[in-house]
This record gives sequence, C-alpha cells and structure tokens, in this order.
Amino acid sequence: MKAIIDGLIVLPNEIINGHVIMYEKDIWRIVPRKQFRAGMCSEFIDANGGFVVPGFINEHIHGCAGADTMDDDDQALKTMQQALPATGVTSFVPTTMTMEQGRIEKALSRIRQARDDYQGGAQVLGAHMEGPFISPAYKGSQAEENIQTADFSWLEPYADVIKIITLAPETLKNKKFLKDCQDHGIIVSIGHTAADFDQAMDCMDALGSCHVTHLYNAMTPFHHRRPGVVGAALLHKGACCELICDDLHVHPAAQKLAYQMKGRDGLILVTDSLRACLQGDGESSLGGQKVFVKNGEARLADGTLAASIAPMNEVVLHFLINSGASIPDVVSMATVNPAKALGVYDRIGSLEEGKQADITILDSNDFHVKQTVIAGELAYNEEA
Repeated sequence: MKAIIDGLIVLPNEIINGHVIMYEKDIWRIVPRKQFRAGMCSEFIDANGGFVVPGFINEHIHGCAGADTMDDDDQALKTMQQALPATGVTSFVPTTMTMEQGRIEKALSRIRQARDDYQGGAQVLGAHMEGPFISPAYKGSQAEENIQTADFSWLEPYADVIKIITLAPETLKNKKFLKDCQDHGIIVSIGHTAADFDQAMDCMDALGSCHVTHLYNAMTPFHHRRPGVVGAALLHKGACCELICDDLHVHPAAQKLAYQMKGRDGLILVTDSLRACLQGDGESSLGGQKVFVKNGEARLADGTLAASIAPMNEVVLHFLINSGASIPDVVSMATVNPAKALGVYDRIGSLEEGKQADITILDSNDFHVKQTVIAGELAYNEEA
C-alpha cells in the first residue's frame, strides 16, 4: 500500500485537510490523519501542504516536447505520454489536424495502438479530430487545401477510437452525419465555423448536448445584432465549451464571462498545445505549416495565432485567477467535466475510493507540478 500525506485534497465540491490518500493501482481509502499509521503503507509521498488533485485530462492537445500527433512516427505519442505528467496531465485525447485523408487515418491508427498498448506515462483515451470538416473562413492555422465536406463513411472504420470531432455545422449537407456520430458515441464539437446564431442553435438543438471547440477562437463572434456561434454557445444549456486559458487566446474578462454564463459544469479547460509546448522560443510546426514561437506566442508566418504553448497546470492557474471561481470548480473543469463527457468518469476524473489512482500534487502558491501518479505509479517527481 502507498500513501499521500500532508496535502490539501481537492474533491469535486470541497477541499479537505488532515486526511491521507491510501492507494495501490486504485484509490483504496481516504482517511483522517489520526486513523493512519505509518506501518499501514510501504511508500509515502509528502505533499508538504500542496494541493492534491485528480490527474488532469486534456481533451484537446496537438503536441508537446517536440512531438506532434500527426508525426508519422510511432515514438511521437510516446514522447507526449512521457512529457505530460510534468504538467499534471494523466490522460489525454491526441488531436489531429486538417491534413490529407491518408495522414489523418494513419494518425488515428497510431492513436488506437497507443491506447490499446499502454506502456506508461499519460494514458491515451482516444482521438480528437479537429477537421477536416471545417469552414475555410475560420480555418485558423488549419490548411485550407485539405478541408472536406463531412462524410461519415471514411470515419466509420475508426469510430472506436474517435472520441471527439470538430465540425462546422453550416457545411453539412444534412443532419445524418450528426446522428451517425451520436450512434457511434462520438462527441460533435462545433468549431472552426462561419455558422450564424440560428445555424449554431439548430445544430445544438439537434444534438441535445455537444462541445464547442476552443470557445471564442475560430468562430463567428458575439455582436449585439449577430450573436454568432459565441452567443449560441453561451446560451445553449447543452453546449459544453472548451477554453484555452493561456491569457492570449482568450482575454481574462472573456474567461470570467464564460464562467458566469456557463457555470462549472459547462466548461472544459484545454491547452490546444503544439509541439513547441515545453520547448521554448524558436521555429516549430503545426499541421505541415511553419510556426514561430516568441515571447510565449506561437504564430504562422503570416501572423495568424496558432495553437497554444501553455501546459495544463498553467491553464488551470490562469483560469483560477481570472474567473473568480473556487479551486474545486476550476479543477473540475480539467478533470470531472472531460471525464464525464468522454464516458470515463466511472474510473478517472475525481479522487474517490475505487477509482484509478491518477493523482497530481501542485504547489499551493504557483501550481507548478511536484509529483504525478498514474494508475498508482509515480510518473513524475520534480526532485528526481
């Protein structure tokens, strides 16, 4: 048996002190410190007053540490898996780009293999397809020449691994694509879209529940006479919105507005990071296009803002500062909410007895990651 002691344990609705988490592969018990005896466990982690939170779940990430989901290299996902625990992430959904169909299919096959053949590090939960079924008008850093009209037929062989697909709803020929996705358990996420308010609401109503890919970014904005996708996302109760909280993609005030409109249950914090995350300034790439990273910003050669380089622990801290939300609420947006959406909350996403021991320990001052445990094994230790 192993134990984490002297930490502020963050549960979905409260923070508890003076308790010990006892675990092996799964969490066995969370007990008051006075009921714990040293002889009950063979290994200890002293949290030294830090926050003990569930391992973060990143549902939108292209790359980090020099590796990218679209790399035609079996080692790329392994590199990401080994690097992510240092950011507090214990599981993730590798995200593809709008590239040639064959490249996307190969990426999906590699993601399936990484999911099924787990060899340590952050666990792969499935794939997020960001395109190619998007709008040229709001393509962002996606390659326009590879944009396609939505067609479920070529996705069907990969339906077991695709967890989320980003879609511009105004490009649909009919709503059968939406039903096909629902029938196969694939989350439709509205994004990279030129849809107007009515088109967005119509799609959201048809789905009942959906995601919105990086709210505010690459979509029709809110205007008092044209509410756009942003207006629909903030109003629709069934829309759960991703937010990139690097304080560059979304202004702090817009983050606070999203929290006040959507509440804790309506937001999911993501990084949308590219391979340059954890790499520092310099030239990088995303979706076959050159990206230039300088002073914390990643941009294409034409100046277009590309993906983020912020790690998840910083995203969580930024939102905590900007939103005024409680720590349990903010942590839930990076743990509980994605776990529920992805259908894995029965085993990960919160610190509960019987769930997998995916645990991150954060410094209580600046949220840097001190230790990360995945399935009961120490995956990152800042002192190592």
